[in-house]
Amino acid sequence: MSFEVLLTEDASRDLEELYDYIDRHDVPGKADHVLDQLENVFSTLTENPERGVYPKELVAIGLREYREVFFRPYRILYRVIGNRVYVMLIADGRRDMQGLLQRRLLQA
Repeated sequence: MSFEVLLTEDASRDLEELYDYIDRHDVPGKADHVLDQLENVFSTLTENPERGVYPKELVAIGLREYREVFFRPYRILYRVIGNRVYVMLIADGRRDMQGLLQRRLLQA
């Protein structure tokens, strides 16, 4: 079974902001490389979205409806509903993830 991978508006904004930040602050071409690698991660979810782990911050409060995969240091959080994978968040894992997850996922 093949899954369709969709980015939420928040995740699309995360991706744009990440690209812009890397483009301004890193070596030329690095933003394109990171974007390509993240797109590769998204494409792997079309065949096996269950491969992601449950985010420890959400498991700690009893939530197991979201999963995550990594392109270090970035964390890609998503939710599988039917034959669709909804990417909810793309964030640098060095951030305050507990606060970010609470603001983005739990208050939505």
